[in-house]
Amino acid sequence: MYKFYVVAALLACVAAAPVDDDVHAEVKELKSDVRADGFDFSLDTTNHIHEQASGDAHGNIHGDFEWISPEGVHVKVAYVADEEGYHPSSDLLPTPPPVPEAILKALEYLKAHPQKEESHH
Repeated sequence: MYKFYVVAALLACVAAAPVDDDVHAEVKELKSDVRADGFDFSLDTTNHIHEQASGDAHGNIHGDFEWISPEGVHVKVAYVADEEGYHPSSDLLPTPPPVPEAILKALEYLKAHPQKEESHH
């Protein structure tokens, strides 16, 4: 009788386990247009992965990508990549705490009162 309960419990766990569709994901749509003045790209898969990007002749790119996490959370990240670096934005990305008011005042003071350079003889 003990073996029956063990087998029944194992079967219940297997039946309740989520099916991993990532292994069998297929590309639903893929578009790529590369031109002298830039590019456009998009990708969609059957497991809810989406990516799109556009770029110009100067190397500036903007786009986004998204997927469903294993926990079922819809993750979406938008970004800009330009001469100043990579700038992602998402509700799920951590953000730094605000700069304390005293630090902001000190920075403004330093900006308004630059130090004089010492001359070296």
